[in-house]
Amino acid sequence: MRTPRPIARLAAAKVNLFLHVGPLGADGYHPICSLMAFADLGDRVSFAPSANMAFDIAGPFAGGLDDGAGNLVVRARDRLLDRLGDVPTAFRLTLDKRLPIAAGLGGGSADAAATLNLLVEVFGASALPADIDLEAIARELGADAPACLASRPVIAEGRGDRLSPAPHLPPLDAVLVNPGAPSSTRAVYAAFDSTAAGAGADRPGPPGAFRSPEEVAAFLRAARNDLEAPAVALQPLIGNVLSTLRAQPETLIARMSGSGATCFSICADRAAARRLAGRTATAHPTWWVRPSRLGSAGSPVAN
Repeated sequence: MRTPRPIARLAAAKVNLFLHVGPLGADGYHPICSLMAFADLGDRVSFAPSANMAFDIAGPFAGGLDDGAGNLVVRARDRLLDRLGDVPTAFRLTLDKRLPIAAGLGGGSADAAATLNLLVEVFGASALPADIDLEAIARELGADAPACLASRPVIAEGRGDRLSPAPHLPPLDAVLVNPGAPSSTRAVYAAFDSTAAGAGADRPGPPGAFRSPEEVAAFLRAARNDLEAPAVALQPLIGNVLSTLRAQPETLIARMSGSGATCFSICADRAAARRLAGRTATAHPTWWVRPSRLGSAGSPVAN
């Protein structure tokens, strides 16, 4: 086998356009229904040949992350290699952590999915044993990981790993904003359970296709994120972000993603998203603010 070349892949941020949550089940999980889209930004996982098997973390949000066996990049690597058997070359994986931690953007699951896709690309799909199921491996690593494998819009139900095609979405220009405060998924779900405020994991009936961002926003106004209120109660800064975004003329709809703390604003076009991002970043310099485009984001990253 020839020596593989260095290569990198985007671990695209996942955004829950809506998130309906049911009560805790006997299996210890909450059923959900969510329309997920993926941003054109995220973390980056890169591969390079190495004398020894290695893993590094870099990037603005690298601090405090587990760089050992508990990291989802390492877990994804090892689970795939266990199934592949002997690999004829050692390599180094590097996670460039560009997304905030505990941000509701599926960062760890996206990193795991990007690692699986990256290694399949490096070693070749033809080298995979016939019984390897990447989606099954992803499911072992996180509820969002199966959706992150393809990084294209889906309806996620059950534990979040039962996927069906989403209605056609136009490109959605958006602004992602995180106030710099982590939001614990476990704590948010506990707060949700204490209030029993959710209406259930119902699936709204969207049209077969949306023609414009305005149509998407109108549909989303009739949906919700059931974790938003408990997350705001635990971390009021999330409420500050939502109030700020909802007061802006460019915002068609603003909502929290996942269990927070990142929120998003959908805008009519790229120029509007850039205006909103620039103004928000200037007014709130400690917030993480990024204009982005939501839709499909599964392509490799150029070196």
